[in-house]
Amino acid sequence: MSHAALVLFAWLAAACGFAALALAMDRHHEDAFGRGRTPGAARRWLRAGGSAGLLVSLLASLAVQGPTQGWVLWLGVLTAAALAVVLALSYGPRRAS
Repeated sequence: MSHAALVLFAWLAAACGFAALALAMDRHHEDAFGRGRTPGAARRWLRAGGSAGLLVSLLASLAVQGPTQGWVLWLGVLTAAALAVVLALSYGPRRAS
């Protein structure tokens, strides 16, 4: 797999992880699925999936750049993914879910 594909995979995993963590919160879940709806029992799975997505993103970043520069790449990927999720949840919460 090429470096660009692994970086894109790391970004997608981080974006999915942040989206899952955001949907585990009552406010974002209500914005995405309507008022009065909370994640309920799915909250635990959303949190676990979000954490797994961020971990997969870290592993992909370390695979691309190695243990020294991989952490820096991961922080950049996290920043870009968080920005994308924040914009998606701010400007189109029903489309983001």
